[in-house]
Order: sequence, then structure tokens, then C-alpha cells
Amino acid sequence: MTEAASISIRIGISACLLGQEVRYDGGHKRDSYLVDTFGRYVEWVPVCPEVEMGLGTPRETLRLVRINNDVRMVMTKTGVDHTDGMRAFAARRVSELARENLSGYVLKKNSPSCGMERVKVFNAHGVPSKPGQGVFAEILLKHFPHLPVEEEGRLGDPHLRENFIERVFAYARLRSLFSGRWKMADLVAFHTAHKLLLMAHSPQAYQRLGRMVAEAKSIGRAELRERYEPEFMGALREMATTKQHVNVLEHIAGYFRKHLDADSRQELQAVNHDYHSGIVPLVVPLTLINHYVRKFEVPYLRAQVYLEPHPKELMLRNHV
Repeated sequence: MTEAASISIRIGISACLLGQEVRYDGGHKRDSYLVDTFGRYVEWVPVCPEVEMGLGTPRETLRLVRINNDVRMVMTKTGVDHTDGMRAFAARRVSELARENLSGYVLKKNSPSCGMERVKVFNAHGVPSKPGQGVFAEILLKHFPHLPVEEEGRLGDPHLRENFIERVFAYARLRSLFSGRWKMADLVAFHTAHKLLLMAHSPQAYQRLGRMVAEAKSIGRAELRERYEPEFMGALREMATTKQHVNVLEHIAGYFRKHLDADSRQELQAVNHDYHSGIVPLVVPLTLINHYVRKFEVPYLRAQVYLEPHPKELMLRNHV
């Protein structure tokens, strides 16, 4: 939808990914896609937990060490333990971030403070053991269980990147809905606009959310929001499969039966088949579908977020 580009999007990010020289060696890990491409559509909220809690730049490296049943964040050479300081800082900083109206967060992979997953945890003998989470990241994820969060390394995967950015814009729309004096009719309209998107990600959640909205009048507003938000964001966290996309595309094609002649129906079926076979990316059948939506003025489809869940200029569906 063209609405996607007009929503104010604020995203937390590990400051080094923006090119800030806050790394232990005084350097940075600037990510060109995040800064130069995605950055045109969002406002970044940079955070470097290690610098902000008082550690200098440059500084001694940190690592996670398992001591008894606890994972500690300690200096690699001196063994100075900064776990408690980082946990206290993280609790304060996360509380501040709760007032920043974030729609997502990008963390630095492998970091003992910011790593989301697969961070090395060493035993007392210096041998890497079961991977864990960075100390700051763990507290962030617990505080914001529905917030779209990813590591910059995983965003190199086109499917994970499209899923993350889709969730970011969806979360922004959801927060926009619930931040005002919303009515049941507003939630019904929101849910209706996201039906095909939900169907592509999780047909099961699509059914559950549909029942929830249908029973909305018997549920208090606070409880309804408390139930709808985690179910909605959990559904979008599930990766949309090619098969599920094809089911949605075929569902959409049904709206054009009375408008298209035999040759046009065959053409639409052919591009859907080519997508299913992996010959063309998702953008190809969607381009033809969007043409027909505009041509035949199908109100239900024109309102569907699925057809443009994020700015088309990002070209995310050119690669999935």
C-alpha cells in the first residue's frame, strides 16, 4: 500500500552498524544496506550498550563465560566482570526505549552485549560451549516480546530481510491503531486489510484472529488488544512459504473471474505457476495482479496490505 511509505518508523539499532566508531578497537561495522537503502524510510535510534554504560573506546574485548549456572560478561584478559553493570544499564535503557515508539530493532551479531542468538559462551577453561544471547539483547527481547528484532547478519538472507521489514511496517500500523482512541470498527478494518497477509504467513493464526475479531464485542477493549497483538505479530513471525503465497495468489485470482477473458485468466495462471516453480520472484505475479486491481477497481483487494506491505522501492519481493 502507498500508506506504507507514509508511516513514521523508528527503529533501534546497534550504533556501530550506522558507522559510529564505538567498537572495542575504535572502529565500526557500518552496514550499507541498513544505512543507504532501508535508512531512507526509517529513523534510527542508535544504542551502544558498552559505551553508554561507561566503557571506553578502544577497550579490552568482552566475552560471555558460564560460571556455575550463570552466564557472565567479562573482560577477556583481565577477567573484570561487567555483568551486573550491564544488566542494570540495560534495564534503564530499555525503559527509556519504551518511550521511543520503536517499530523494530537491529542488533549486532556475535556481540556479548548485543548478539540475539548463537553468541559464543565459554567455559572456565576457555572452550566455547552452548551459544547464548548478549546481556543487553536478552533484556531487550524480554521487555519487548512482540517487537520485530533481527541481527544484521541474518538480514543478508532475502527471505529473512523481507519478513523483518514486513513485520516492522505491520507493527507500526498496529501501534498506530492502538495508540489512538480506537473503536471496534477500527480493529475490524485493520484486520480486514491484513487478512491476505495473515493467510500467507499462518492460515491457522488467520482463523484464530478471525474468530477473535468476530467475538470482539464480547471482549473488553484492553483484553482484546492484549490478545490480538501477540497473535498478530506471532503470525507474521512465521515465514510465509511459496505454497502459502500461491494459495493467496489463487484466492486473489478468484476476484477477477468475471472480469477476465480466457486468455487473460490463462496468463495470470501461468505467472502464478512460474512463481510456484521458482522461475520468477513473487513481484512478477503481484505486478500483474496490481494491474488488474487498478483496472477493475476491486475495493476489497485495493485495501489489502498484502499487495504492498512495505515501500516498493525497497524491491524486497524481487528476491523472494
